[in-house]
Amino acid sequence: MIDPVVLKGFRDSLPSEEIPKKNIERRLEKVFETFGFVPIDTPVLEYESVLLGKGGGETDKQIFHFEDNGGRKVAMRFDLTVPFARFLALHQSELPIPFKRYHIAKAWRGENPQKGRYREFIQCDFDIVGVDSAEADFEILSLMYSSFRTLGISGITFHVASRSLFNDFLDTIGLYEKSIEVLRAVDKLRKIGRDEVRNMLLEITADEEKSDKIISYITSGENKGFLETLDALTALIGKETESSERMRKIHSYLRETGIDSYFVYDPSITRGLDYYTGIVYETFLNDFEKIGSVCSGGRYNNLASLYTKEVLPGVGASIGLDRLLAALTELKSPLVKESRSANVLILYRSEEKELAVKTAFSLREKGLSTDMYLLPEKKIKAQYDYAAKLAIPYALSFRDGKYAVKNLLSRESVEVESIDGVIEICR
Repeated sequence: MIDPVVLKGFRDSLPSEEIPKKNIERRLEKVFETFGFVPIDTPVLEYESVLLGKGGGETDKQIFHFEDNGGRKVAMRFDLTVPFARFLALHQSELPIPFKRYHIAKAWRGENPQKGRYREFIQCDFDIVGVDSAEADFEILSLMYSSFRTLGISGITFHVASRSLFNDFLDTIGLYEKSIEVLRAVDKLRKIGRDEVRNMLLEITADEEKSDKIISYITSGENKGFLETLDALTALIGKETESSERMRKIHSYLRETGIDSYFVYDPSITRGLDYYTGIVYETFLNDFEKIGSVCSGGRYNNLASLYTKEVLPGVGASIGLDRLLAALTELKSPLVKESRSANVLILYRSEEKELAVKTAFSLREKGLSTDMYLLPEKKIKAQYDYAAKLAIPYALSFRDGKYAVKNLLSRESVEVESIDGVIEICR
């Protein structure tokens, strides 16, 4: 016998877990399409050269890569953004520009598994490519807000910042050349704390004064409003810059649309991936911040240039579906309880097979999700257990030429004479 084990960091998904996941995906697809975004797909495997070196040193260590049967060096995608950049370079002549896409699919990273974080995970990405403007940046922020609103999640805060504004600051204190190392260190603030980040900065800068200035910058947003934080940052830089003006414009759109209360300026947000160049953001559930960001992203203006000479600036975000589901499960959200496989289960005796088949067909034709219990010889307890495991709320049986519809929670039954009567009850 082969031991039916699953690799560390990977997992099976039972119907009670997969049904809520699919329901969330369908809701997100609807809101993406409301914004005019279109779906795409890319392969799981890419040539190693397409993926390695695109996310940064930490990410390269986590990529699954190997030689295939033809001796080619290949790798499994670690996110959906880098393959999208390759996709754009290959298909740009076939696509409208600006191009707005969404992509819901799996990615893989060989990191340490923990609650809500696995080596195989689902990302829900949405991006706008071909335009570099405050309006495009706001469009993604607005879609982030609408996505969580569509899911019925209101206790949420979007933390935004600007990598380019941080670079303006680093240039001011003479550390622009070390920006990547500094940004990677700052990105660990939530994980390791201020003191450890300062120690890392000392190793990078070999300068206590400059390290303290960086700490002052990344903590400038504590207990301050969005614009108040921006004012503090521009004061540290010594002037308004193109990046600060961009962030002020974005905030004006947030305010004009009435969603600004959900957004805070958090200078400590830098994102760990190297390809971000402008606005960056992370999203936290107010009642469960410790699980980490459930939606992250930012502007990446140079990523596509690795594969094409065309200038294709981009901005986008990604909802980490597995982490979001883990958090919603912990918070006992109604979203994770939506695990029914059908609205009604038809129970029948062996001599009623033809009637059961015909009834199921009629109900489905009228749009009612209908299951048939295909082992009519089983005892009634087994049939009810089947319905319970699939969270089916109603059972239908046949009684003297009528349809008997039973609520499986209250155990109350109602007899009706028509298919339409069954549908009215079950809906």
